[in-house]
Amino acid sequence: MKIPLSRIDTIPRETRFAETVDIVREEASVAVRFPSPVQVDVTYYRSGREIFFHGRLKGEAEAECSRCLEDCGFVVEKSFDFVLTPDPLPTNKNMELTADEMGLSFYTGEDIDLSPFVREQTLLALPLRPLCSENCRGLCPDCGAELNRTTCGCTSPGDPRMAVFRNLRLDRS
Repeated sequence: MKIPLSRIDTIPRETRFAETVDIVREEASVAVRFPSPVQVDVTYYRSGREIFFHGRLKGEAEAECSRCLEDCGFVVEKSFDFVLTPDPLPTNKNMELTADEMGLSFYTGEDIDLSPFVREQTLLALPLRPLCSENCRGLCPDCGAELNRTTCGCTSPGDPRMAVFRNLRLDRS
């Protein structure tokens, strides 16, 4: 979604659009697919030379469950705010940015392309470890049985370092 700079003034404007997001495994901790575009609602306005954005994104995503490795779907939802300032170095790219400028995002040209910002915010909204459910029991570490569907046939005593916890009784009164 591109917004012409000429349409951005001091009066806040709202827009809604759908953005197709492709994320490769190297960018996220897991392989995530978005079967449909992410819905984005954004309000934007200008104050001096800075342009302010406030919005919310929401979309359906699919990934492998981190515990049982089954495909699962989940909702990605995030509110975001960011400010764009004019590029301080439009002509001389050899100058270094100051410490104050390092945390800023810049714009140049006649349009503001929101696609990279939506993509960035979508990446930030992804769970580190997607789960099919909070109660997912995962896979048996010894035989690999999927513990949500079957009981494990292993007779392995498990990790010997955890033996002290097996005999621990909790008073749940």
